[in-house]
Amino acid sequence: MQGKVLSGACGIGLLVFLWAVVSSQAADLPPLTHNLTAVKGSPLAPLLRLKNMDDEIVDIKALQGKVIVLNFWATWCPPCRREMSSLEKLHLATAEKDVVVLAVNIGEDEETVFSFMGVIDTAPTFPVLLDPDSLSLEHWKVQGLPTTYIIDKNGKIAYRAVGGREFDHPDIIRKVVSLAQKSLN
Repeated sequence: MQGKVLSGACGIGLLVFLWAVVSSQAADLPPLTHNLTAVKGSPLAPLLRLKNMDDEIVDIKALQGKVIVLNFWATWCPPCRREMSSLEKLHLATAEKDVVVLAVNIGEDEETVFSFMGVIDTAPTFPVLLDPDSLSLEHWKVQGLPTTYIIDKNGKIAYRAVGGREFDHPDIIRKVVSLAQKSLN
C-alpha cells in the first residue's frame, strides 16, 4: 500500500513539474503580434491546389470573389500552434462576410496533422490543406513558418504576415472585413 501512495505522489509531482516546465516555456515565448504588412503592388496570388483532410481538392482559384486568409504552418512550430485558435476565431467572426480561412500544413503527413488536431483546445472548423512535399513554399515565397497571406476578392495579395499573429485582434478583423466589403474590380 505504501508503494502505491509513493508512486501516486511521484506521479502527481511529475505532472506538476511538467506543467511548470511547459508553462515557463510558454511564458518565455514572445507575444503574438497583430500587425499585417501591406504588399506593394498587390501581385496576383500564385496558384494553390491541395487536398484537405477530407481528401477533397481545394483550389483557391475557385474562391475568387472571396477574401482568403491563407496560413502556412506546421505542428512542430510553436507560433503556428499558438495562433491556430485565433485563426478559428477569425474564421467564426468572418464566415458570413465572404471570407475563407485556409491553413496549409507544410511537410507533414496527414496522420501527424490529424493527431495534432486532437490535442489542441479548439480544433479548426476551417479547411486544413496538406502539402506533405512542401511544394507550395517556393511558389508562395514562404521564408519561414508561420507565414500568412490575405488575398483580396480579385485574387491579389493585399497583406502578408511572417511570424505568429493574433488573428482575432480587432485590427486584423477590421482589415479583413474591409477587404470583404470592397467590390470586385
